[in-house]
Amino acid sequence: MNRFDTHGTLLARAHQGLTAAPKGRGRRVAIAIGIVLSMAMPLDAQATNQAIRYVKDLAAYQLTDKQEACHHEIVYRESRWDPKAKNGSHYGLYQGRSNSLKNASTVKQWWWFWHYVTHRYGVTEYDEPNYCKALHHLKTKGWQ
Repeated sequence: MNRFDTHGTLLARAHQGLTAAPKGRGRRVAIAIGIVLSMAMPLDAQATNQAIRYVKDLAAYQLTDKQEACHHEIVYRESRWDPKAKNGSHYGLYQGRSNSLKNASTVKQWWWFWHYVTHRYGVTEYDEPNYCKALHHLKTKGWQ
């Protein structure tokens, strides 16, 4: 017979020959692991990971799978997903040559690159920037 405990977790009777783990052990282990992991990562690294996750979520929401893959490859080649990357006079995830990108948020970098690729390489049939054409250009020039 199945029933719920006081926390809404489904409890089930153990199979014959098996013994159930003491109540709440898994929850305590998960909490302990979460605390250790959050303490091990510095706050600026957490913020960077959150910013990168946001850009990846934007790409997943705004782009087709093909354009998303090309976008991700460009970012990896240009900055290895470091929003604070700098190479001479080029800054950010996309290594744009604009002083406004020096301290720009990842969202501003995203939209800057969206407009740049749209203007320079055009749009696809789905009215999204043609990141695959931009990636092709990057590869043929031998820049990365």
